[in-house]
Parts: sequence; C-alpha cells; structure tokens
Amino acid sequence: MTVSQRKKKQSSSARVRKNSSGIKRFTRNILLVFNIFLILLLVLAYLSIYINPATTAFPALFGLAYPYIAAANVAMVILWILFRKWYALLSALALAAGFGYIHNFIRFTNQGKEEHHELKLMSYNIRLFNIYENSEKNTHSKMIQLLRKEDPGILCLQEYFVKGDPATGERKLQEGLGGNRYTHFKLVKSGAISRYGIATISRYPVIYRGDVIHPGSSSLTIFSDIVVDSDTFRVYNNHLQSFRLQRVESTLLSEITGEEKGGSVNKISGIYQSLMKGFASRALQVDRVRRHMESSPYPVIVAGDFNDTPVSYTYRVMRRGLRDAFVEAGYGAGFTYRGKYPPNRIDYVLYSDEIECTDFDIVKARYSDHYPVIAYFRRADRKEASTGQHSRRKQ
Repeated sequence: MTVSQRKKKQSSSARVRKNSSGIKRFTRNILLVFNIFLILLLVLAYLSIYINPATTAFPALFGLAYPYIAAANVAMVILWILFRKWYALLSALALAAGFGYIHNFIRFTNQGKEEHHELKLMSYNIRLFNIYENSEKNTHSKMIQLLRKEDPGILCLQEYFVKGDPATGERKLQEGLGGNRYTHFKLVKSGAISRYGIATISRYPVIYRGDVIHPGSSSLTIFSDIVVDSDTFRVYNNHLQSFRLQRVESTLLSEITGEEKGGSVNKISGIYQSLMKGFASRALQVDRVRRHMESSPYPVIVAGDFNDTPVSYTYRVMRRGLRDAFVEAGYGAGFTYRGKYPPNRIDYVLYSDEIECTDFDIVKARYSDHYPVIAYFRRADRKEASTGQHSRRKQ
C-alpha cells in the first residue's frame, strides 16, 4: 500500500469517527433538551397545588399528569447513568425536591399494623353498580357480597344508583348488607324513574345529617354526625366534580384508530375545555367543603372520590390540618382508579389528629372503575391502652 493510499484510508477513518462523534453529540444534546423540558413539567406540577384552578386552571394539568412526568424523569436518570453522564443529577435533584409528593402516591415502608381498632371505614365509588356495562354480569350482587364480607362500621358510597322507589332500594341494600343500618342518602334524579347520588351507611347511630350544596353541579357532599361508642365524629362523604370526558374520549380514540374520520382537533379542544372546567369547579367545591369542615364541633373523617390527585389544589386544601390514611398506614402504590384513563390516586380517607389510623387497604376488586379503600381507626389517646391487644382486621 502506497503512502498516498494509507493517508486516504486514515483520512476516511477520521471522517467516520468525526461523523459518529457528531451524531452522538447531537443525540446527547437532543436528550438533554428533552430532559430539561421534563424537569420544567415537573416544576409546573409542583407549583400547581398552590394555584387556584378557579383562577388559572392550566397548571393543574401537570399535577394531574405528575406520576407519569415523575416516571419519565426517573427514566432519564437511568438513561444518563447508563451513558455515564453527570446529567443524571438534573432529574435526580428535581425528583428529590418533590420527594414528599412521591410519598403521597407510593409508600415504601409498611406502617400499617394488625392492631386493635375501634372503627373500620370503607369508601367506594361503585359506578352505578355497573348497570350500563353490558360486558359485566351480576356486578350488583358481587358488589353487595364484597360489602357484606368487609362489613365496615361506616360505609361511604359514591355513584350509588337506584331504579324505582328509593326507599325500596335502600331497604334492599340494607338487607344485602346483613341487617338494619343507620343511613344517610343524597340522591338526584337521573331519568324518569332513576336516581343516583351518594350514601353513608353506619352500624353506629347517626345523630345529625346535612349536606354541602354545590350550586349548578351534580357533585355531592354530605356529612353525618356518628356516635362510635362514646365518641362523636363528623364524616364527610364526597363525590367532587368529574371531568365528564368518557363520551368525548371514546369518540376521539375511535377516530385516532381509524374508526371515524375528521374532527380530531375539535374533539381535542373539547377534552381540554372539559379538563379546565373540571379543575375550576372542583376548586370552588373544595373551598366550600373546607369552610364547612372548619365549623365542625367534632373530629372529622373526610372520605370519597375527589376526582383529583395528591398533586392538586383540591388535595392540598382538603388535607390541610388533616392526616391521610394511605400516607400514614398504607403500603405500595396508592392508585385507586382503574378505568379508561391512566391509573391514578383519586379516592381518599383523611382524618383529624384526635384519631389514629392503624391500617389502610386498597381492595383490588374489579367491579367498578375504582377500587374500594378501607381505613382502620382508633382514638389516638388510647394507643398505649391498646398495646398488646389485637383483633382481626376484617372484623
């Protein structure tokens, strides 16, 4: 090989290495820009809890998507570690700054104990007993069997549904649960002979019943003053404003997959408007409920379907001064919604400091698009007295 040929070959190899290096550098820069974008989304999610959606709703979108934005940032940390780049610190620090938010979704240590408890409370969005789901058969009876098996002292139902006479429906529900209960129903008409709403059903006496009115909305909040042994609690049962997306979303998905043609932009706009209205309406509702809670003469338990995540204005306002049963005594992922939209945590049990949550369960029953949640309580000042006493969790 001549000197000239060797030089040409070396020059060609150098160009290949240079091109390869240029491609890697370009790819790295693109990934870095994308990583910074994900961090900005994470920061917006953090800020969303402080911005009232009734004033500006847009930031709330990022709070809604927080679990998935956080997961994308975790993926970037892993990717940069594999590339042996210090850029991994960018998302790592951003995630560390919001570690408390992660704890509201996932508990890494099991704080719950099968200790003595004085009250078992269950909250469950039963989605109208799945009456409109043709693929589900006998769901009503399966749900009743589940509720009877769990046998909570206090049961908070959302999206309760009855056809015909409400009193007859209430009587059948009580029979299905195994006997007489104290009840508090709030129902609204849904068609000529149907009603839906929320219900609090208690083994303990209910000495007062009331509701928090949400003007111009089908969302419902009721409160029941319940005497458990010698203690009285005010239990709030909530079903706050939903996004009302199901029909719009299914049509859009059909169109994206080619089943329908045209109109995607308009439908996306419709979804966006529904989201914004949902955020704004919930903000007004949670402010209203919060004001009412502050006038309670008794320790409070706040349960139900908030239709919002722990990274939200709704959750921050509702939880203020209260404890979260999942955070205090839950374990693993706290996702309670399992419907058509991405899984998320939107069902809660919050409570005053006067009581202690000893355990928390998410029952993986697939009868609704929500999982039921169960919290076990005792009076906080009886913790020492109950040392060494145990009872089965399901009693």
